[in-house]
Amino acid sequence: MNVTQQASPPLYKRPLAIGSTLAALALVSGCATVNNPNPRDPFESYNRTMYTINYNIDQALFRPIASAYHTLTPQPAQNCFRNMFNNLGDIWSAANSFLQGRPHDFFNTLGRVLFNTTMGIGGCFDVASEMGSRRIPNDFGTTLGVWGIPTGPYIELPLLGPSTLRDTAGYATVFAGIDSLTEVVPIMAIKNVPVRNSLMGLYIINMRSNLLDADELVNEVALDRYSFIRDAYLQRRDAMVESRRDGGTAGDAALPDYGDDDYDDEDTSTTAPATTQD
Repeated sequence: MNVTQQASPPLYKRPLAIGSTLAALALVSGCATVNNPNPRDPFESYNRTMYTINYNIDQALFRPIASAYHTLTPQPAQNCFRNMFNNLGDIWSAANSFLQGRPHDFFNTLGRVLFNTTMGIGGCFDVASEMGSRRIPNDFGTTLGVWGIPTGPYIELPLLGPSTLRDTAGYATVFAGIDSLTEVVPIMAIKNVPVRNSLMGLYIINMRSNLLDADELVNEVALDRYSFIRDAYLQRRDAMVESRRDGGTAGDAALPDYGDDDYDDEDTSTTAPATTQD
């Protein structure tokens, strides 16, 4: 007798399903009431509720795992993993520099990838930075901004954390074209599902580990964690877009980077869970 098995949903769709469930949970549980929301955050009541849910999930799951990884994994291994994932991220940054009409950044970033992949043993060592070639963080949300798409309201996404309507559209575009990304993102091209999932899990843990120090900094200086992270996120995103529109990367030096003190990492909202709480 033939038994028809129902195919499981693709891996990249599972976070979206979880996110939708969390959003529904936020609506059912009720939103925090904000009488006078920030002009750039008209959905502040909903956002604060979702942000609290994100924080609780992070504190219960992601932060303990990241802390254990940071404590138990030798520092050279952590540096290697971080450099390799940054090297993969540079491929996407190069693609966005090309879409923004910035050939100089495109070839510089592509050169970084080639140099680190070969001389850096698959990206384990960031020899390009040691030679004076700095990273140029870029993403499709920034590209949309360079193309003239307005920022739109601030949004706290389930699991993903801080975003804007424009950046969320950038995420959606990437997810919609995920199959085509397998040609440029080696992890997504891996056919062995356990290996691919393990690498994706390591990527998330590595990124969350890079935010541990930033988490402590926010605890020390922020009276209202939600407002602090929202304003820092919007400031950084605005500066990134303006810097690209001006035809240079000089503005990047002034960008607040709460991700990793040793590297010019790309925006933390695209990859790590929110770590904020009232």
